[in-house]
Amino acid sequence: MDLGTVTQMRDARRREQWRPGDAYLGGGTYLFSEPQPHIRRLVDLGSMGWEPLEITPDGLVIAATCTVARLNRFTAPPGWQACHPLIEQCCRSFLASFKIWNMATVGGNICNALPAGPMISLTAALEGEATLLALDGGVRRLPVAEFVTGNGRKVLREGELLRSVTLPTYALRSRTAFRQGSLHRLGRSAALVIGRHDPADGSFTLTVTASTPRPVRLWFPLPPSAAQLRAAVEQAVPPGAWFDDIYGLPEWRRHLTLRFAEEIRAELTTAPVAPGEE
Repeated sequence: MDLGTVTQMRDARRREQWRPGDAYLGGGTYLFSEPQPHIRRLVDLGSMGWEPLEITPDGLVIAATCTVARLNRFTAPPGWQACHPLIEQCCRSFLASFKIWNMATVGGNICNALPAGPMISLTAALEGEATLLALDGGVRRLPVAEFVTGNGRKVLREGELLRSVTLPTYALRSRTAFRQGSLHRLGRSAALVIGRHDPADGSFTLTVTASTPRPVRLWFPLPPSAAQLRAAVEQAVPPGAWFDDIYGLPEWRRHLTLRFAEEIRAELTTAPVAPGEE
């Protein structure tokens, strides 16, 4: 659709004063999906030339401008067992067609800060660290789980942008389990829960998204019992803290989350089956 209030577009490589009505443009799938009467100027990130995906000694660096389709095609090096099938599972949790996949960006989904944002789910569950750039060149880093603070709310300051998310190697070497539920087969996620078991230290992490306004991360030095896990979820998300919208009532989201959490705990505390032993 046309953004009738937009009067200018500028290249993001040019450092200019941020002004009211400015908005960063990545893939544009959200910006062009509904009226944005407050926007006057678009700052195009498409010319930044960021490499979509980079394997580094620290892990996998995902540029904010990396498309969902490109991320879904990523071939992980040996040992990064968390990438398959978790990346594809999260990509397929979008309420979007493959056409959107080819334009929608990882950074855009994270910066929208919606509870059902599957790129938030993926990167928070894999201990992602967000790199933020200020207009004056300043850089700050923080966990993705802390980047989103509520429904549509994030910690970005005026003019600041999300440059990339780094998924650390130790998280990529973990076993993962995924559960997602919605009111309809292709509907928006009402609960999306990801578990991670680290083979190096034996720790267990559960990340709850979609059923809560912001990611909830629970870490245990060793896999918890069913009762311990349920108690931890109930303590982290007390009554009244479950998300409530037309895609699911709070009590139902709580039910799904607790059910998924136990399924994930059982799956990850069972020894993996080696190829040929099925």
